[in-house]
Amino acid sequence: MAEHADHPAYPVGLRLNGRRVVVVGGGQVAQRRLPALIASGADITLVSPSATPSVEAMADTGEIRWERRRYEDGDLADTWYALVACSDRAAADAASAEAERTRTWCVRSDDAEAATAWTPATGRSENVTVAVLTTTSQGRDPRYSAAVRDAIVEGLRDGTLAAPHHRTRAPGVALVGGGPGDPDLITVRGRRLLAEADVVIADRLGPRDLLDELPPHVEVIDAAKIPYGRFMAQEAINRALIEHARAGKAVVRLKGGDPFVFGRGMEEAQALAAEGIPCTVVPGISSSISVPSAAGIPVTHRGVAHEFTVVSGHVAPEDPRSLVDWAALAQLRGTLVLLMAVDKIGAIAAALIAHGKDPRTPVALVQEGTTAAQRRVDATLATVGERAVAEEVCPPAVIVIGEVVAVGPGPLVPAAE
Repeated sequence: MAEHADHPAYPVGLRLNGRRVVVVGGGQVAQRRLPALIASGADITLVSPSATPSVEAMADTGEIRWERRRYEDGDLADTWYALVACSDRAAADAASAEAERTRTWCVRSDDAEAATAWTPATGRSENVTVAVLTTTSQGRDPRYSAAVRDAIVEGLRDGTLAAPHHRTRAPGVALVGGGPGDPDLITVRGRRLLAEADVVIADRLGPRDLLDELPPHVEVIDAAKIPYGRFMAQEAINRALIEHARAGKAVVRLKGGDPFVFGRGMEEAQALAAEGIPCTVVPGISSSISVPSAAGIPVTHRGVAHEFTVVSGHVAPEDPRSLVDWAALAQLRGTLVLLMAVDKIGAIAAALIAHGKDPRTPVALVQEGTTAAQRRVDATLATVGERAVAEEVCPPAVIVIGEVVAVGPGPLVPAAE
């Protein structure tokens, strides 16, 4: 039945949990549509003589029932919703006719105008589902629907499209990993929580450009400038998190990289738990992996390195506070990634060589990784201390030690915006 511009489709959300759904055809269309139907809790039967490997896997795991045959009249009995996605036009027409007789909502992938229902372009952001249908005088425009959907979902996710939450907000803190520096590398969830924040307590190494996007009413606290001195700074940060959360504010603790990779995230989570304040942890892309990648260095590579080890270099090897077994690290064949080690790299290199590491081992220092200021300095274990000084390498920098340094195509430029 043709749709007219003055009679658009009536939008509705189908509640399919526990209700029979039949999918005719096991190809690419079914492969795309089945995950959402499974997520809805529908009781799904697939009717098709063949299926893609992904669809077959859904049947093997019991998510759907698969009847390995062609469609037959009567397959839609007691069915609430049908998806006809087969390449056999005669079978599709027969299934569509049965759906019309039995008053079953039926979507057809081959002929939308012959269907009794259409599948909207759908996207999700947290607890919001966005469904878009467009119609023109010439018919539907699925590409435009998808473009509108993408724009709305992206706006919801990055906070550029927001609506106030009309609810009482319980106090709480989100520990958000901001990634290695490029503001585009924060997670979708992290960006959304930033957009909803009342207070942001930010690290110096967090993605600073994101702070410029915050609305004027958001209070931004520079964690690097919280008073009480260097050794009291963490305690002061904990106090600030607790005080603002108790005041009913939505608090985001924005960190560089990942909160639990040398970020003291667990210390903050423990302090909040001791005060009974809910804490959400949002993982971030660690600089230990992303910065070498941005510089063209794979931390693992087939036939070269089967493991990589991430080490904090803020304490020198000879320092009694060091918890690192440098002798053991020197014996590893894989990749060694050092964070916070620029001023200690000479002493670290000497310790590794003393414990048996080949002085000719390639080393790369990547400063300001993933940002417009990124630069890479190459050396060997024997020369890296002198090279770091001569090239005036400054923190933040990630240091990669191992044969993988020589594998890649050489220094890469950061991705263009």
